[in-house]
Amino acid sequence: MKVVWNEKTCCHSGNCVKTLPQVFKVEDGKFVIQPENATEEQVRQVVAACPAKALQME
Repeated sequence: MKVVWNEKTCCHSGNCVKTLPQVFKVEDGKFVIQPENATEEQVRQVVAACPAKALQME
């Protein structure tokens, strides 16, 4: 499972980081996505809830 983030589309609401901080986080000023730290269903729910649709599953 791979999650792709579109920085230009992102509105920085922080929903993904607040909902699944073990998957979506900022480290050293960079957005890091580690989908292996949650179930596929959990990740899919957060991706679907992104208000800017900046996250996509591949």
